[in-house]
Amino acid sequence: MISSFRASKILRRLILLFCLSMTLESLASAEAENPIELNLLVYNTHGLPAIFSGDVPNERFPLIAKETNRYQISLLQEDFAHHELLLKNIKEGNTVERGNGSQLTFCPFCSGSGLTTISNLDKDWGLEFYSEAFNTCSGWLGKLNDCFASKGFQLIRVTPPSGKYFFILNTHLDAGRHDSDRKVRENQLNQISSKVKEELIGEALILVGDLNLKWNDAQDRSLLENFKNDLGLSDPINGIQVGTGWSVVDYILYRNGEETSFEVLETGEDLNFQTDKGPLSDHPALFLKLYIN
Repeated sequence: MISSFRASKILRRLILLFCLSMTLESLASAEAENPIELNLLVYNTHGLPAIFSGDVPNERFPLIAKETNRYQISLLQEDFAHHELLLKNIKEGNTVERGNGSQLTFCPFCSGSGLTTISNLDKDWGLEFYSEAFNTCSGWLGKLNDCFASKGFQLIRVTPPSGKYFFILNTHLDAGRHDSDRKVRENQLNQISSKVKEELIGEALILVGDLNLKWNDAQDRSLLENFKNDLGLSDPINGIQVGTGWSVVDYILYRNGEETSFEVLETGEDLNFQTDKGPLSDHPALFLKLYIN
């Protein structure tokens, strides 16, 4: 009688352990299948020296930095002369990476790429950075002097806890409306395309930045569409005029990969970058909220 009772008790325990194991396995499987939400900021900070910017960057940049704290990843352009103000005002512990940011050794007045990534991701996310300078530029003493900045692109491999990694490419193309500027922008896009085709075959990609391609300019629009088609990119904003009075030159483009896909939840302009004194930059602050599947 006693031995029968003990056997029954052992059996109940084994059944309980089996059920618990199956429950934990189901929970782990469900967690792995659940999409991960990610919110991104894309912002040209207008970070020229005060003598060129025409305003007071020392007042703007601390406010810009504090707004980036609301995003998991902030992808900035024109972070040239006031980077230290960003570092002083972002959340402690954030990861900050500048793209090919060293000054040109032969030109003490020149700046780096102006590309900066600020990550507010949890520490169980992985980030790997690669930067490349453009091979061409247009303008030293005339036009918009793009050669004084070593523009290029910043490529980031982002690995969530699920392991389903994807890539983000942040860039800032040549400015100016001359034929030589257009040709340089075309060359810079070709350089990006070559890198993506060489390194990111079948990979999920979010490509953002100030492309200096005006949505309402026929030549720029043609160049943009060719670039998107070449890499299979979609435009969730699709050239919608954001805010009031902005010229659309900043873009968020993306494509799904073979193993990782995106579901866009919301995108547009973040009006928190507008103050009573006006906007915090001469560009709109764009955001993208999405699921990673």
